[in-house]
Amino acid sequence: MDTSDPEIVFDNNGVSNHYHEFMRLAPTHLYQGVKSDLELEKIVDTIKKAGKNSDYDCICGISGGVDSSYVAYKAKKLGLRILTVHFDNGWNSELAVKNIENIVKRLKYDYQTWVVDWEEFKDLQIAFLKASVANAETPTDHAFLAAIYNLCNKYNIKYILSGSNFATEAILPKCWGYNAKDVKHIKAIQKLFGKISFKTYPLLGFNKEFYYAYVKGIKMIRLLNYVEYIKSDAIKTIESEIGWTNYGGKHHESVFTRFFQSHILPEKFHIDKRKAHLSTLICSGQMTRENALEELAKPLYDPIKLKEDKEYVIKKLGLTNDEFNSIMEAPPKSYRDYPNDEKKLKLIYSIYYKIRRNKW
Repeated sequence: MDTSDPEIVFDNNGVSNHYHEFMRLAPTHLYQGVKSDLELEKIVDTIKKAGKNSDYDCICGISGGVDSSYVAYKAKKLGLRILTVHFDNGWNSELAVKNIENIVKRLKYDYQTWVVDWEEFKDLQIAFLKASVANAETPTDHAFLAAIYNLCNKYNIKYILSGSNFATEAILPKCWGYNAKDVKHIKAIQKLFGKISFKTYPLLGFNKEFYYAYVKGIKMIRLLNYVEYIKSDAIKTIESEIGWTNYGGKHHESVFTRFFQSHILPEKFHIDKRKAHLSTLICSGQMTRENALEELAKPLYDPIKLKEDKEYVIKKLGLTNDEFNSIMEAPPKSYRDYPNDEKKLKLIYSIYYKIRRNKW
């Protein structure tokens, strides 16, 4: 990590605050051997009991990426009855589609796709790009979570298995993004830069989340925090066991995400997310700093692939080259430049997480 995170702080030994925060949280968020094994046994037993009167024990969102694919694989080994769900925002790569098909067929899971209204979703994506904020993946992140909760409610499912994990994702500067749950922020940007009002786009908001969590009793489990999650080993496992195919970088199963993280973020915002991902792998003992620096020295994009993706993204969004160039040339802005509920949500969620601290 470096000063591309403007809030970074180094101690007298040149060690950043991200490392210290990782080590502070590791005992409760990283796999701890027998202790974690026992916790996982308890969690699985609880999930199965909660699902005894339902068709499914839990729900798992699958993107075709490493984390969600490995969660689906591990859950099968644990004997859980899962409804797998894919949120289709129109940006799936061919490899992602094939990986999802293999997961469902080989693991024999029931499967549903939540397809977002493309014109409505596209308008919101363009609005976030025009807003010049670094959190342009908010339209996907928000809608995915809203869709998952909606399906839990529909099928009386009490547990969500998430691929989010501490071992490979713990480090991420807060200023590189913003809370995707902030409905006020989403609506403000849509109103300022969008052209289509919300009709089918699934909005969540804290009130709905509170209802799902406390009235309906729906809980999210970060399963990979309770297993020894070594990413390279996980990739080998899903390649051999379910025919998973590697697609390259983190979250590159989505064409838009690949283009956004590998071109828009570094070119416009000077953010290279590989620094955070590789730093996390160093802290969790999965990579040396030397190897991470070698990886970081590699180009973010193959020039031919960049050209293909750029043409595809611009055309799919219905933009002209001039319009896209204007977006890239506009000065970066903070989410704080737009209406938001940051202070309110910080207070609410601080209380919310304290209450749920010992409930996985």
